Amino acid sequence: MQASYVGAMNVLHRLCLVVAGVCLVVITIIIPWGVFTRYVLNYGSSWPEPLAVLLMIWFSFTAAALCYRERAHISVQILPSMLRGWPRLLVGWAAELAMAGMNLFMLVWGVRLVHTTWFQVISDFPIVSTGISYLPVPVGGAITLMFVIERLWTGRLFQEPAGSVLAPASAD
Repeated sequence: MQASYVGAMNVLHRLCLVVAGVCLVVITIIIPWGVFTRYVLNYGSSWPEPLAVLLMIWFSFTAAALCYRERAHISVQILPSMLRGWPRLLVGWAAELAMAGMNLFMLVWGVRLVHTTWFQVISDFPIVSTGISYLPVPVGGAITLMFVIERLWTGRLFQEPAGSVLAPASAD
């Protein structure tokens, strides 16, 4: 069962990677279009900037989940590196449970925020609900919470990031 869960998290990881990548590619295309229409055509398109903001929100929450799973996020490892045995395990569990609590908060209160704002519209896109702009909060919280569960279940609390995730620092 653990292998199935890890397999499902691998699929979810790839999905987050695709969503974040597509968001960045679309942002990279539409922002220059907005600049082009403003300065070359002397008629600014009104949609590229608000759409880029919505895509950046989606990018941020999916990429944050990716960084957590790949251990590419900021973390202070001084205390765990000084500990051995059950104290180190206790610190690891405490950190992961705190992370789970934060993501559970994002999930529960994010759903409430989406529900509260669902029948309002974004002024630049009258057919799009404001709730859509807040939807990445509970989605990102749920995804990261599932990644936390995976980490606790597999016991990989202080595993080093994969070599391909972070490039070694250079003092040159």
